[in-house]
Amino acid sequence: QFVESGGGLVQPGGSLRLSCVASGFTEDKYAIGWFRQGAGKEGKGREGISCTHMDGSGTYYEDSVKGRFSISRDSAKDTAFLQMNSLKPEDTATYYCAARRVMLSSRDEGEYDDWGQGTQVTVSS
Repeated sequence: QFVESGGGLVQPGGSLRLSCVASGFTEDKYAIGWFRQGAGKEGKGREGISCTHMDGSGTYYEDSVKGRFSISRDSAKDTAFLQMNSLKPEDTATYYCAARRVMLSSRDEGEYDDWGQGTQVTVSS
């Protein structure tokens, strides 16, 4: 129901823009979160890095990405974005978008109802 795109291989200091498109998603009121999971961390759950309420307010950024990443959404197109600048090797992970079928977002992955399949981001020289 959600399809992420925009991942890839980028050098340190580079940028990527991830997109998350809702496909066949019938809800019209939902909050969006972006999560990531690095290699070898499957047993630890996904790290919540950014989220925003249904109306685009209440944005949150995890400390390690604050000032470098920016979340946005185009509700008319059922699309959310994660602009990632000044990428670092430690940002390497699979990135997921998720929807919470309420107006308010959450930092907790367990609060989200629908997930994309993930897109791989690799930051390496």
